[in-house]
Amino acid sequence: MEVAYRTAIGEQRADNEDYVDVFTNRAGQHLAIIADGIGGHQGGDVASAMAVSHLGHNFEATAWRTAEDARAWISGQITVENRSIIEKSNQFADLNGMGTTLVAAVYFTTEVVVANIGDSRAYLLRDDKLRQLTEDHSLVNELVKRGELSRQAARHHPQKNIIVRSLGISADANFDLNTYPLVANDQLLLCTDGLTNMVDDAQIKDVLTSDQTAAQKCDHLVALANAAGGLDNITVLIVVNHGKAAS
Repeated sequence: MEVAYRTAIGEQRADNEDYVDVFTNRAGQHLAIIADGIGGHQGGDVASAMAVSHLGHNFEATAWRTAEDARAWISGQITVENRSIIEKSNQFADLNGMGTTLVAAVYFTTEVVVANIGDSRAYLLRDDKLRQLTEDHSLVNELVKRGELSRQAARHHPQKNIIVRSLGISADANFDLNTYPLVANDQLLLCTDGLTNMVDDAQIKDVLTSDQTAAQKCDHLVALANAAGGLDNITVLIVVNHGKAAS
């Protein structure tokens, strides 16, 4: 596996409320997490840092090796962390209303477990085809699903940043959890909406299929988002699977 990530403040924001990291457990399995904080005077960066650091710290203490174990573990951890963020938000006035999106991937040589809540995304590139693995939990995506808005119109909708699910807002952390097979040369991309609101899927695919290292691709994607206006914080994480294909 080749792994790289970058986070940037963008061109318009005063602070970076995104948080990203990669962790390894005692069995040598890996967890990648990106969170995009929302709400509160300083709450966004607190919520995103809590989600990533707490899940990562707890993951490092595990020793399991299977996707089934990963699914059970991450389900419990997201529920616990949602409660922790709510409790912290209620303790401090300047953190009231804070929350965070989350996209997390536990990846193995032949499969990946992906959890998400909010509008941070996971993509898979295979055989020069880019596929969005996650579904945005956003107002505009709900309108698209109901046929009230086209996907093209959704990209420029004035309420495109309104999310309908996140950690820390509701006692029910209604997240999505899925497992996908991996084969050799697959690329997994995790990112915040600071990338996808500025850079379209065709541009993302061009970067991922280019002859660059994972780190160079991260830098390239951040540069494209900034060149397009950099209206939000930008965070990207790329995992390249150099392992053998599943038999």
